[in-house]
Parts: sequence; structure tokens; C-alpha cells
Amino acid sequence: MSAFLTRGGRDWKPDYLVSIDPETCIGCGRCFKVCGRDVMTLKGLNEDGDIVDLDDDDDDEDIEKRVMAMNDADACIGCGACARVCPTNCQTHALAA
Repeated sequence: MSAFLTRGGRDWKPDYLVSIDPETCIGCGRCFKVCGRDVMTLKGLNEDGDIVDLDDDDDDEDIEKRVMAMNDADACIGCGACARVCPTNCQTHALAA
């Protein structure tokens, strides 16, 4: 039995975004574009493998590549739109606990 229902009364199980693999992500932004809840944001991956903020003023010399990263995980409603548009399957989703 589901604790969640669609407007029409059908069972619905949200599949929440819990992480994004920076090694697999290509930073295309497709997930960001379909999510209206600011769950993720564009960041940089530096040469040490750390996720860092992008600075508009710098030319990002220390950035190896741009990747999507979690911004506000608590805002995710589990719709799965981001997973459907991701070309690299870099996201991990989980059902509600």
C-alpha cells in the first residue's frame, strides 16, 4: 500500500534524487532545466576532484569540468523528470523512507 496517491487516486511512489556522480555527470544542465525546484545547481570539479563553486569573475582555470551538484535535496518531490532526461545516468534516486 502506498502512502502517496495521484490526483486520480492511483498509487504513486516518489523517487527522490539523493546524489549526482561528478565523475559521470557531463554538466549538460538538462536535469536543471526540467526541475523547477532548485534541487541541483551547476558547480565545478577541480583537479583534486573537489566540487567547487563557479566564480563568474574568474576564467575558472582550476576547473577540470562543470558538473551538476545537489543544491537543495529537501526540495525534491520525487517526480523523476531529471532521471528521464539525463544522458549519462549519473543520478541516484531512492524511495521515501
